Amino acid sequence: MPNYRNRRLEPADHGIGRSRGGLSTKTHLAVDGQGRPLVVLIGPGQGGDSPVLGELLAGIRVPRTGPGRPRTRPQAVLADKAYSARGHRAQLRARGITAVIPEPADQAGHRLRRGPAGGRPVSYDKLAYRGRNVVERAFNQLKNWRGIATRYDKHAIVFRGAVVLASILIWLRH
Repeated sequence: MPNYRNRRLEPADHGIGRSRGGLSTKTHLAVDGQGRPLVVLIGPGQGGDSPVLGELLAGIRVPRTGPGRPRTRPQAVLADKAYSARGHRAQLRARGITAVIPEPADQAGHRLRRGPAGGRPVSYDKLAYRGRNVVERAFNQLKNWRGIATRYDKHAIVFRGAVVLASILIWLRH
């Protein structure tokens, strides 16, 4: 897994992964409640979403309008079932962040199979989870750029720069 903290370094795989469909790239986003990107990470297409959750959370820095340090901790994380690992939930709980993440059917089955040792079912606010489509709409806005929808850039740094530029334009439209 490439180190996303130092964004000046080019990952060894250039953010390109091979899958059955061919070469692909995965863009990871953390967005605010209005769908404006806060953090942009690029990874190989076959890579999972779950391993970059810590990097996404570490990259959040929202400056305050007045004096004070920038905000680095969101109130809640609305994510899909790919982020429903116990470790992620513990990490969010330790930082005081509400996890609005449903439990996948296979995890629920494993928990039920273990009986009382499996723990309690995952609880999340189903009404708040409806707001997760904001993330998908942010991806749709980025994919309006043909160069982002079909990656033409060889280097991940250049591709990430295009995604950041599109993100800036999204911010300017709001």
